Formats: sequence, C-alpha cells, structure tokens
Amino acid sequence: MSHAATVILEDVHRTYGTGAGAVPALRGISLTLRVGAFHAILGPSGSGKSTLLHVASGLDVPTRGRVLLLGRDLAVLSDAELARVRRRSVGFVFQFFNLVPTLTVEENALLPVLLDRAVTRADRERLDRLLGAMDIARLRRRLPEDLSGGERQRAAIVRAMLPAPPLVLADEPTGSVDSATGDAIVTHLREQVREQGVCLVIVTHDSRVAEAADEIVRLHDGRIVERTAQKPSPTDPSA
Repeated sequence: MSHAATVILEDVHRTYGTGAGAVPALRGISLTLRVGAFHAILGPSGSGKSTLLHVASGLDVPTRGRVLLLGRDLAVLSDAELARVRRRSVGFVFQFFNLVPTLTVEENALLPVLLDRAVTRADRERLDRLLGAMDIARLRRRLPEDLSGGERQRAAIVRAMLPAPPLVLADEPTGSVDSATGDAIVTHLREQVREQGVCLVIVTHDSRVAEAADEIVRLHDGRIVERTAQKPSPTDPSA
C-alpha cells in the first residue's frame, strides 16, 4: 500500500458508555489523511474533533470501523507494538504544550527520542536545525517556566518534529497564544509540511488556521458534514 495515504479511517464509530447512557462521539467517519498535506478539522465543541485525533493516532480505539496508519491496521497491534508505532510515526502538539517543567527546551525535545533509542549525532543536528527554524535556539537551556506562551508552543513543535514522524497531530495549537504568535506557529508548521513531507492535522476553532490548510474537514455531531480542498490564501506568509 502506498504511504501517500498516511492515515485511513474506514467507517469509524466511537461511542462512550453503554445502554441509555451511551454517548456517540464519532458516527461513521471515513477519511483519508495524506502525506505532504495540511488538514484542518473544524467543528463546534462536542463535534468529535479531538476524538478523531485520538483514534487516528491509536490513543483511542474505535467502537466499530478500522484505522490504518502507514498501511498498518491498528486493531491488530499489541499494546507494545502500538506504543512503538506512536513513538516513531506520530508527533503530538497540544494546546497547553505539555512540556515537562523540570526539563530544559533541549531536554524536552530529545525526550521522545530517548524513550525509543539512544540519541545520535544526526538527532542533535536535526535539533539544531529545528530550534533555529522556530527561532528559539537561544532558549535551548531554559526551563518552560522561563518562556512565553508562544516560545513554549514552538518548543512543543520542535519536540513533535524531532523524531521526523510522518504524521503530526495538533489540538488547538494556537488556542493559548496571541494572533501574531498563532500566525507564526502555523507558518512554521506549514514549512514542515512542505520541507519534510509530513501529514499535518490540526483541530482548530481559528478561521485563520483553517484558511492556511490544504483541506478543511468540518464535523458536526460526530459526522463529516463538509470537506473542502483549497489552496493557501495568497496572504498566507508560507504560501
């Protein structure tokens, strides 16, 4: 199977609870997320956006349906295999950064690699490039508490990108920063899509983020209600 399709979701349902208390979060999602593309997932609160990210990455398991990540059916993997696939194939960027407070920017960035294997010279060279690209090289020895919100988010992006995962999932990455910083973060992420060929999926309420995407997927009540392929806006600084 070609890796042009990074993630394929086939009739995916996810229901929490049972019986009368069952709450359907996803209702028959079929979606292909491709390498080298920026997909924006939009929808009101409770529409299933974050659940979709969790299912696509193997953090959550569908109640029904199938998820293929790089051609591998996540349902047939053991817990150890699934954890290994996530470490090596998926980078996560969260709204509230999730940096380890006692580790420096550099140590936070290297942590996902250390959990998988020894850090190599190539890893450190890639770290230098990413810190420079995110304009935080001067902050590499700082702790998260010494950084602004935008600097913390850029550090989180470096951590997600360092293992060179083919899939990067971002949950409201601009939700805790000002608009100018948010624009810069989206620009940095788009550059990684273009330069590294990653599949980028961002859950967002921010229309400016959506305008920069290659495809917008709108959810409502756990269903896809609209898919729009688009080119980046001419005013997008990364276009």
